[in-house]
Amino acid sequence: MITYCKSNLEEIKNLLTNLENKKFTSPLSFLSESTIGQHVRHILEFYQCLILAQKNELVNYDNRPRNLKIETDINYAIIQIDTIIEELKTYTETKFLILEGNFTGEAGSLTKIATTFQRELAYCLEHSIHHQALIKVGLKELNLENIIEKNFGVAPATIRYHEKCVQ
Repeated sequence: MITYCKSNLEEIKNLLTNLENKKFTSPLSFLSESTIGQHVRHILEFYQCLILAQKNELVNYDNRPRNLKIETDINYAIIQIDTIIEELKTYTETKFLILEGNFTGEAGSLTKIATTFQRELAYCLEHSIHHQALIKVGLKELNLENIIEKNFGVAPATIRYHEKCVQ
């Protein structure tokens, strides 16, 4: 799973190297005035939460730091991607964790669920692909289709399905 996550993060990094900071931080009407940078920050902070959980065995995506520098400075976002990739190389996927979160609209309602680092990596990957699809919508609004890789923001199952249909 670590290999798939690293590959996905590299895909985001490659996109960012072809994007200007002004476009990275532009509010987009198709994304309810959010920015590509905000979606990238959101993706990366989920991975950062999971990396922190390797130390304290508790992952809580609700309590992420929301580092605005990630969403406003494309070079800083790239550095964060590189840091996450390096961190992931040092972990074992079988570590048991507790997922803690509030899955309701009410304050103070915490649920704890047994999980593993590998399961949460799968979640981070799926979460990333979902946000990449939104980023793709934003890039199309900016008329930047030329920098989007064919399968950016497309789930692996969808890629396999399309390949099967072509045959």
